[in-house]
Amino acid sequence: MKQILALGKYPVFTLELDKNETVASSVDEIIAYFKAQIEAHPITAFIGIFDHYTHTKSIGGSIAPNIQDVQNIVFCFGPAIPTPDMVAVRPRSIGVTDVGDKFIINFLEAPGDMPNQTMEQWVKALIK
Repeated sequence: MKQILALGKYPVFTLELDKNETVASSVDEIIAYFKAQIEAHPITAFIGIFDHYTHTKSIGGSIAPNIQDVQNIVFCFGPAIPTPDMVAVRPRSIGVTDVGDKFIINFLEAPGDMPNQTMEQWVKALIK
């Protein structure tokens, strides 16, 4: 897992996972795995699944030719609301992209260590 600056300013954790490096065979399976992790976590609330690929295709948007599927799972850790600014950085989302021979899994850095560590553990657990 590495950390990059997406678009030059957004801190993103990302993992490129060859399909032979995981037991998951589809974006749907990976999303189902994340949903189970979210539902089992004591303070995390599942919000929904956004089919980014279908949405973008339905509005005639541009999709890179190697992208075959993209979904985001949306959830919130949210154990406290210390300031109104916190709502600007919530909820969380993990994106899963199928680019043919690999999956790319990524999430925006959260403002706290616990959410980042938890999401990183969930992502790394997909590696065989």
